[in-house]
Amino acid sequence: MISALEAGGFEVLDVEALRRHYALTLRAWVRNLEEHWTDAVQASSEGRARIWRLYMAASALGFESGLTGVNQVLVQRAGGAEPPLRRTEWI
Repeated sequence: MISALEAGGFEVLDVEALRRHYALTLRAWVRNLEEHWTDAVQASSEGRARIWRLYMAASALGFESGLTGVNQVLVQRAGGAEPPLRRTEWI
């Protein structure tokens, strides 16, 4: 992916691995769904709520085991203005 971005005229400024963050987020979403199960079922259906719970729990396992990963890539057109040096200054 990085090679394709660079071949497309982009300069890669930063790559951040978010795998562990996603695992934690998905676990929190599953907890939240379970804590509000009755509301979720009333808003959709029991089947739909069960599918989402299974999907999020399985996805969390994938991220926790390292079988699934996700990276955030910050790029800019090559030759663009110099960006700030630290992530905290980007916003």
